[in-house]
Amino acid sequence: MTAPLTVGTLYEALRQRLHLEWIAGRLGSAHEVELEKGQHSGSSLAGHLNFVRPCQVPVLGKAELAYLDALETDPRREAIDRLVGRPSQIVIIGNGLAAPDDLRKRAEAAGIPLLLSPLDSQDIVADLQYYLSHHFAEKTTLHGVFMEVMGIGVLITGDASIGKSELALELVSRGHRLIADDSPVFARIAPDLLNGTCPEVLRDFLEVRGLGILNIRAMFGDSAIKQSKHMRLIIHLAQMTDQELSAIDRLKGSRETCDVLGVAVPQVTLPVGPGRNLAVLVEVAARNHMLFLKGYDASRRFIDRQQTQIKHSST
Repeated sequence: MTAPLTVGTLYEALRQRLHLEWIAGRLGSAHEVELEKGQHSGSSLAGHLNFVRPCQVPVLGKAELAYLDALETDPRREAIDRLVGRPSQIVIIGNGLAAPDDLRKRAEAAGIPLLLSPLDSQDIVADLQYYLSHHFAEKTTLHGVFMEVMGIGVLITGDASIGKSELALELVSRGHRLIADDSPVFARIAPDLLNGTCPEVLRDFLEVRGLGILNIRAMFGDSAIKQSKHMRLIIHLAQMTDQELSAIDRLKGSRETCDVLGVAVPQVTLPVGPGRNLAVLVEVAARNHMLFLKGYDASRRFIDRQQTQIKHSST
């Protein structure tokens, strides 16, 4: 279940990014921004001022303030009352514009936080919708090491002590980036898109048996750490018997899909054994997946070539 989001929390999360200035309605810091019945995405909670389809975080830019200025006294008073009434929990004015005195006073009286930002209102709405969609997205925690390999998000899974962290450490030493060790959190931010992040308490750290806890950022620099990434591939490490190894398709390998929050994520199983360079295999799996996304299937191409050769030989 998603934790409640108060106006105060939203302000602190975006204060620096949006250069927010809180000018009225401080008593409303405990107001909660939350999904209502029928709303499925946090992005619907923020938008430009719209009295037909009001939202909880309305944003006013030049056009919206010009609309208010064009109203006569009574309609303007009614519009401002609606603006600081339900469902509004917070009002933001962008483009570096000053807040009208009547709006400031009405927001203060109603306990509705009124904030200013020098950024363009379009950018404010985009940042708000991005933050809110992530906050209210369906989430799950998976066991494994989540990394950026060859530019794509790769989750490395497998039984305890199979070597996930050692593999992650070797990948970092080869120039790839760590996102989260042990407990990455994945949020479904679109029907077919999962975004992975690291819990704050685990950020930058990697546990390697025999070495203990390592601070990857301190050892390898900021470039070795990535804050978040969309998950595109799962690499599952497995100890296999000879019978299981012989059952793997020699042409297509061990490729299947894994359901995560209703999203089908491609999964490649790599057998673990002496002499196998897993770091190279993970890099190649990532490269092969990118080719697959572009429509290139090496096994299909190989089969077609063999069939063509057989056809020519028989004529």
